[in-house]
Amino acid sequence: MSQRTQLALLLWKNLTYRRRQKLQLLVEIVWPLFIFFILIGVRLSYPPYEQHQCHFPNKAMPSAGTLPWIQGILCNANNPCFRGPTPGESPGVVGNFNDSIISRLFSDAKKILLYSQNDKNLEGFKELARALRKLQSSRTGTDLIIIIIIIIG
Repeated sequence: MSQRTQLALLLWKNLTYRRRQKLQLLVEIVWPLFIFFILIGVRLSYPPYEQHQCHFPNKAMPSAGTLPWIQGILCNANNPCFRGPTPGESPGVVGNFNDSIISRLFSDAKKILLYSQNDKNLEGFKELARALRKLQSSRTGTDLIIIIIIIIG
């Protein structure tokens, strides 16, 4: 059987079925028209209004790094709309979150960690640890006074 014959038989069968099921045919025609008229009514009752051009802050993808990705989620949670271009819209800029709380927190932590590696003030903590070990081993009153003087002085 050719495709043309199959299509003609299928259309004839469909037409015969539709003639027998008049209520179903009516519902299949009226239901989409009903929904369409509802959409027209909503559109007429709420006319469109002019809105300025909207620029959203950039949000980094996870491939840009974990910190920029998390900042993009947290700093733009309310998804504000700006009239003018945002700083992150320029090409090559991954994030414009340099003044955010998370950025400052991480930069401060980085400074503290890097500074503590080069700092010589840890020698005082080493002396304190040695003094506490001596105190623990000898528990006499005069040793305690000497150790306190060493720590303070």
